[in-house]
Amino acid sequence: MKLKYLIYVAIFSGSLVACDVTDLSPIDSFTDESYWTSVNDLKLYANGLYGNLSAPTATGDNISDNFVTNSYSSYLFNELTIPAEASSDNGWYWNTIRNCNYFMQRYDKVPGPEEEINKYVAEVRFFRGLLYFDKIKSFGDVPWYETDLQTSDTEELYKARDNRDYVLGKIMADIGYAINWLPTKANAESGRLHKDAAKTQLARICLYYGTYKKYHNETSSVDSLSSTSLLQKAASLAKEIMDSGNYSIVKGTDAGSDQLSFDGYPLYYSNQFTQEDLSTNAEGILCRFYETGVLTHETGRQVSENGMGLSKDFVESFLMKDGTPIFNAGSGYKGDDNQENEFADRDPRIYQIIDNKHRPYTVISGTRYVNAVANVTASQGVTGYPCVKYRSANSKQAEARNTSYDWFVYRYAEVLLIYAEAQAELGLCTQEVLDKTINLLRDRVEMAHLTVSPVADVRPIDYGYTLSNLLYEIRRERRIELIAEGFRLDDLKRWNAMKLLENPKTMFGLRITDDVIAAYAAANITFGGASGRPIITYDGETYLYQYAAAKTLNDAGRVWSDSDRRWLSPVPTNEITLNPNLIQNPGWN
Repeated sequence: MKLKYLIYVAIFSGSLVACDVTDLSPIDSFTDESYWTSVNDLKLYANGLYGNLSAPTATGDNISDNFVTNSYSSYLFNELTIPAEASSDNGWYWNTIRNCNYFMQRYDKVPGPEEEINKYVAEVRFFRGLLYFDKIKSFGDVPWYETDLQTSDTEELYKARDNRDYVLGKIMADIGYAINWLPTKANAESGRLHKDAAKTQLARICLYYGTYKKYHNETSSVDSLSSTSLLQKAASLAKEIMDSGNYSIVKGTDAGSDQLSFDGYPLYYSNQFTQEDLSTNAEGILCRFYETGVLTHETGRQVSENGMGLSKDFVESFLMKDGTPIFNAGSGYKGDDNQENEFADRDPRIYQIIDNKHRPYTVISGTRYVNAVANVTASQGVTGYPCVKYRSANSKQAEARNTSYDWFVYRYAEVLLIYAEAQAELGLCTQEVLDKTINLLRDRVEMAHLTVSPVADVRPIDYGYTLSNLLYEIRRERRIELIAEGFRLDDLKRWNAMKLLENPKTMFGLRITDDVIAAYAAANITFGGASGRPIITYDGETYLYQYAAAKTLNDAGRVWSDSDRRWLSPVPTNEITLNPNLIQNPGWN
């Protein structure tokens, strides 16, 4: 068995030990009093926190303008209700943060070299910062705790929430400590945290709040937490990773399914996400590892059965291969009468992300098969634009609990996008910056470079405010490159860009034309009527519309205001009852 898998199994197994120790449940002779005796005890405890890193999923971005789900999102239509009880599902869940604080109150009992001990302290503080970042994104102000509270700690248990910026400063200190004490990637165990992983996470946090404060017109009394300072920090951290020379943008190789290219259409981008071994992949800053018969997941199956489809708006966001927006004069766009025309000469990522005849859907005994038409059912495609980014053509990967390709926790492409965006926000994005960032992503798919003076899109999506052409294109690049990786809703929030959801095309699927009707009729699929797939007429055209029976196009829930309650999540009712000092977030009554 490869070393990487042994390490992952140790982490997985260690999580069971750590949870039991945290709960003070003895395992044979293990108790709280006897546990903290060696550096290995610290390592085993830290192992139990690794489940908080991102894990394989086929539903990233499911709540956003990128995807349409088979049942409409109560969040996007503003029909959420306040939860009664706290849980991990609604985010007001503190057990794991308490686990981190439990460690922090006891690790100093362990004898050993400072650098060995602090390495695991760094891991635990990283996870505490990560968990608190999720908390402040969801709830804004939250109580900051550095100890594992006991029932007797009434003052702390019943205190008011701490200011979000105060907590943000604590988060940055935690992850800054991790950067200082974690090993370099070269000296870290495969699959464990290291300096570059922590830098990536901190850069992500700084970009989030640097732009959030800018576009929500927020100021800070602490200079290091101002929008400008945070953007500078994001750029600096990203640049350090770029300058390390440890990473590069990789053209994905054949992962054993004979799908490196098909009919002259290379799949260098999509093949990156079906690799069975990322342990030496230069784009992987930190990865999760899997192996058949040892540890697997189900993404390869779920990606085809998750009841989601990409939105018409997302599909229209792909540029032409020469970098021209599709609706600009002379772009060469052939229209959307049929999929072949719609995808022709577009950004090559389009046929690597959406099912089509130029990407094998299944490979069986060396023979490559494509779908005659893209899935359009409520359980498989919804919009006629099924996302196949995480689908391997190897049919074995689609079997239940049998997906064995690895998963990017932190990917170098994100670092490049952070640097480009932060520099653009600071007014420092030169052609050199673009060539070291965005254009490396475009080189992978053999697409024209972005310049500092891109042509304006004649039919831009409406952010609700004026945006430079350069920032507009950097945001477009981020939307395409990071599709289904779980960033989009955060991006819309930090950019104050929920106005994008007012565009009906964020809920539409393919346009229903004579060509489309004929193609799907051959597969016994019809549109409209009592038994056909649901449709709607908009601006003189007919589109697939999953919510036709439930939601009108001008539903007030899709409209956001600066005071919209959904910027923050509600605190569960029972928590307010127990501690009235928490106070409910605005608009949640």
